[in-house]
Amino acid sequence: MSFSGKYQLETHDRFEPFMKAIGLSDEFIQEGKDIKSISEIEETGDHFKVTVTTGTKILTNSFTIGQEAELETLTGEKVTTQPKFHTM
Repeated sequence: MSFSGKYQLETHDRFEPFMKAIGLSDEFIQEGKDIKSISEIEETGDHFKVTVTTGTKILTNSFTIGQEAELETLTGEKVTTQPKFHTM
């Protein structure tokens, strides 16, 4: 199954509790509350590029399944992760 494509956010169900749980400030939450984002996923084999456009902010992260990657969070912080793919 390919995940490639463009996706537009339709609703913000439980947006505020989630954003608070991940540690975002009330100011940041209020700014993002009513903005609809567009996510574009490009998949090439095990490599993914995810671009999220929210208002004027564009966040792009790339990773390859099973390899360590540095990703940028919503707050601009860099985190290192090792994405894994699990089948059910």
